[in-house]
Amino acid sequence: MLIDIITLFPEMFAGVFGESIIKRAVEKKILEIRFTQLRDFAFDKHKHVDDSPFGGGAGMVLKPEPVYRAVRDVLNRSDENFSRKIIFPDPGGEVFTQAKAKSLAAQEQLIFVCGHYEGFDARIYDLADELISIGDYVLTGGELPAMVIVDAVARMLPNVLGSAESAATDSFFDGLLGFPQYTRPREFEGKIVPEVLLSGNHAEIKKWREEQSLNLTRTRRPDLLGVRS
Repeated sequence: MLIDIITLFPEMFAGVFGESIIKRAVEKKILEIRFTQLRDFAFDKHKHVDDSPFGGGAGMVLKPEPVYRAVRDVLNRSDENFSRKIIFPDPGGEVFTQAKAKSLAAQEQLIFVCGHYEGFDARIYDLADELISIGDYVLTGGELPAMVIVDAVARMLPNVLGSAESAATDSFFDGLLGFPQYTRPREFEGKIVPEVLLSGNHAEIKKWREEQSLNLTRTRRPDLLGVRS
């Protein structure tokens, strides 16, 4: 999968994408991540990409020309036959879910346009295939949501995780929270690992895990049970 990120702050991604699962996915060539500096597509010598809003108001708004030029440049450097989505992280977008992560993982290319300041000139939204929000709150820019979405999507790609079963046991994968996990020691401060997990009976272990997953969801996130397909 090819990930393109158009941003004013490409340096923000170094720590997150330079470690752990994302790093290994890039090293295995399962993921290719490219960054495009939005200021490179400004018209003036000072590299301005924002301006004050018509009608007045606080803050600055991202201009349409640099964003259009940046997106077109990314598309020109990409395989025209790729299946792709252009994504704007945006508080007014569809709330990101595990189901959306699985859907995006089926694409060959994702292009993220990270906003900043007070947002985009409204005419820029014509470029977007999807607006995605990671929650009902406002962040400084679109970089952090892009990191979250890329991380969640990467886990869905074949051979990214150490075990093919890992993603399937994640919370939300099947609409429920994940079941409790235990490791050594068997007893810790008086708390004992459930006996069924030590039994070697895989059918009973599977049944126990399913029951625990349902119980946890019912207790902590009952709203999920109402939307489970």
